[in-house]
Amino acid sequence: MTSPEQATPSDFIRNIINEDIANNKHGGRVHTRFPPEPNGYLHIGHGKSICLNFGIAAQYEGLCNLRFDDTNPTKEEEEYVQSILEDVRWLGFDWEDRLFYASDYFEQMYDYAVQLIKDGKAYVDDLSADKIRECRGTLTEPGKESPYRTRPIHENLNLFERMQAGEFEDGARVLRAKIDMASPNLNMRDPVMYRILHAEHHRTGNKWCIYPMYDWAHGLEDSIEGITHSICTLEFEDHRPLYDWFLDQLGIYHPQQIEFARLNLTYTVMSKRKLLQLVEQGHVTGWDDPRMPTISGLRRRGCTSRSIRDFCDRIGVAKTDSTIDIALLEHCIRDDLNKNVTRVMAVLSPLRVIIDNYPEYQTEEIDAINNPEDPTAGTRKVPFSRVLYIERDDFREDPPSKFFRLAPGREVRLRYAYLITCVGVVKDEHTGEVVELHCTYDPATRGGNTPDGRRVKGTIHWVSAAHALEVDVRLYDRLFMVENPSDFTNGDSFENLLNPDSMHILRGYVEPSLSGTTPGSRYQFERLGYFCVDSKDSSPERLVFNRTVALRDSWAKIEKRL
Repeated sequence: MTSPEQATPSDFIRNIINEDIANNKHGGRVHTRFPPEPNGYLHIGHGKSICLNFGIAAQYEGLCNLRFDDTNPTKEEEEYVQSILEDVRWLGFDWEDRLFYASDYFEQMYDYAVQLIKDGKAYVDDLSADKIRECRGTLTEPGKESPYRTRPIHENLNLFERMQAGEFEDGARVLRAKIDMASPNLNMRDPVMYRILHAEHHRTGNKWCIYPMYDWAHGLEDSIEGITHSICTLEFEDHRPLYDWFLDQLGIYHPQQIEFARLNLTYTVMSKRKLLQLVEQGHVTGWDDPRMPTISGLRRRGCTSRSIRDFCDRIGVAKTDSTIDIALLEHCIRDDLNKNVTRVMAVLSPLRVIIDNYPEYQTEEIDAINNPEDPTAGTRKVPFSRVLYIERDDFREDPPSKFFRLAPGREVRLRYAYLITCVGVVKDEHTGEVVELHCTYDPATRGGNTPDGRRVKGTIHWVSAAHALEVDVRLYDRLFMVENPSDFTNGDSFENLLNPDSMHILRGYVEPSLSGTTPGSRYQFERLGYFCVDSKDSSPERLVFNRTVALRDSWAKIEKRL
């Protein structure tokens, strides 16, 4: 999907489609599909594919199907199906009445397999999986033909029927395509089409004892649905000849497979197998942990669907693999939140401040701007009183040079309120830690103004101690310490690569305007970053905030250097 601020994207896939339309290929139709496996939660890489497939369909006034490739019942769950449906909807896309499953076509796939057997182009093989791999050959050596490759057609038909009837144990036999064991492309060396698997399917139950392999099912699904452009990631490029061979041998409608580079992000793993390992080994709290690159994790962290679509538009579509700096994703998230969320004041490491010359029982309401980036956002009222909390880092008893915040004898501006001067410091008698400040305020500086024109360099945020809400705040950092963890994540090496400081939990205070805020609500905590009310752990009794992204934009600095 192209955001309104950006021009219609152009890339090699769209160039192919433009040429196909000009040549009236497929009657000028454009019909794509997004075909996830329901064996895990979707991640940001899937988000790129979703945006590409649904975006192309929208751009060319075509159609896009959502199809679950549910061909492996041992790894698939209804939980994953529902999470994928939610993710695609959240990203802003609608498959309308075009929700399909590979299992919808199991009967037709079986009939197509029988057709290939009758044509002498498929056979039942009794070799074990290990023996098939051993006979496959290498990139420099041809494979060896199975001794069962020349089985008579009638015997293959009988065995295939008995495979489906459940007569044989798992792994006892497979159905293979009869192509070329000397092909330079290993995928063409008599690939397996069906394996025996006595497993209950989440949709078809125990009806089937054999299940199709992806390479066999993929092209058939596209053909049955009338897909015009089957857009896949680059690892399927070597599988395209097999995709074409199956369709050509069957003589059925033939879509075009096009490959593009998958999304890789720094400091992130994108393999569902490795993400599952993180979940199962307890390194994260689940698939939707806000540190995970899953769509549900990003949503729970507070990212917007607009920012994800913007990110996918910016990175574009390429033919070669590359790794995108995660700072660009953070920039897109920050850019969207900056324009659209309310600013509030929060103190995450509180230091108590008493304004000695402010009336002890007085409270007044201060006008605060909701979002300076949005003229229509208006203002809100923030209570101000004698006792406040400020950030501990905003005070130094012995300030270094260029520290312009609060220090003994120094005057600073309280955001939207008054100028105050520190006149006293109270310390813990045992630890020496500063526990309280005493200040005075200038009543003539309401709103932070200085009628006499004096210059005050420092401005700090605050909350009224009597009115503030106590909250839990989770500060997230990158889950991995190394830039390319996929280069190292083998076996149990996660422990050596994970960032032990990827999450810190603080107890802080927020202004009372956040009372009653709902899960998923997003805010900028002034001077601290962008935060979201956690959708799982937050409650009216105790608000829990996740930091979505910090205020500092490292990508903007990178862009300036380019």
